[in-house]
Amino acid sequence: MSSQRSTPPTADPREAAPGGDLAAYLQVSRGALQLEVDLQVPSGQVVALLGPNGAGKTTALHALAGLLRLRAGSLTLGGRALDDPTTGTFVPAARREVGVVFQDYLLFPHLTALENVAFGLRARGVGRVAAREAAGAWLDRVGLADRAGVRPGQLSGGQAQRVALARALATRPRLVLLDEPLAALDAATRLEVRADLARHLREFGGSAVLVTHDPLDAMVIADRIIVLEQGRVVQDGAPAEVARAPRTEYVARLVGLNLLRGVGSGPVVSVAAGGVLHVADPVDGPVLVAFPPTSVTLHRQRPEGSARNVWRGAIRALEQHAHTVRAQVTAAGHPLVLADVTPAAVADLDLAVGAAVWVSFKATDTHVYPG
Repeated sequence: MSSQRSTPPTADPREAAPGGDLAAYLQVSRGALQLEVDLQVPSGQVVALLGPNGAGKTTALHALAGLLRLRAGSLTLGGRALDDPTTGTFVPAARREVGVVFQDYLLFPHLTALENVAFGLRARGVGRVAAREAAGAWLDRVGLADRAGVRPGQLSGGQAQRVALARALATRPRLVLLDEPLAALDAATRLEVRADLARHLREFGGSAVLVTHDPLDAMVIADRIIVLEQGRVVQDGAPAEVARAPRTEYVARLVGLNLLRGVGSGPVVSVAAGGVLHVADPVDGPVLVAFPPTSVTLHRQRPEGSARNVWRGAIRALEQHAHTVRAQVTAAGHPLVLADVTPAAVADLDLAVGAAVWVSFKATDTHVYPG
């Protein structure tokens, strides 16, 4: 989707889109969900919206696209007001300089790949020859020049995704929105397309917002990750920052860390869920303590050694995670802890749900930051 431009888009896809600079304060009511999100995305930046089902990701995307009106707040793109309830401003979806890549791509089945990419340009008044020339240049850019005459039913999932991306970018939008663009792909295809998508989004020159459930998609593709829970932003930062210092249990689970909230006093943290933790550096006041499940070891007998965090608990659950087994360990007066062990260790320790075990991990394995 994109509004009609005063001049036809160039046939050269290497020419950058005009500045995006999305500035949005979104307030939307949708059923039980009350969304309130402050979203600033400068030109050239890719932002991923990450969160559980029902967090408000798709609602935010629909508001940006013009498919939902704001209850309050404002939305501007490149300095142009698109939605502002206080002034009665609302620009319909078809007149916004916005491109959208949907989860199921929504390619026209009766049109070839070239015709699909050219469609948006033709709808905006670009002549047939110029539109086909620009579409051909975009297909070449995404590596599909040889599939220009092929219809969607003959394309692989990865090829269809790239055609949809080319169609969204061909009109040179200021903003491109992507709704779970890799969800329909198999694991092998996803790996290749993910890297290509990241490159194309960084090269196109405008702002980009990606909605995803997959933390790996967000980490690889986005420059910045915004985590939504129950319609609110709970974390906003660079991928490395989010991965190293999660702010909620949901984020910690996504990036594979234990996360405990407590109050520090010197080298000890009193955990809100019970018990105390020994940490490497003195702390004071409310803190979050993160540590990887790989640093937690399980024993049948009380362990000897230098680890200062040791307590007795029981296996609550065991689940396969790639080449390791993740154990959930609960204990009265202590927080639930995740531990990653090898299948061989499961057999050697005769681990099963309900089995009594000792947990241990070192103070130096913890990362402590303000809560």
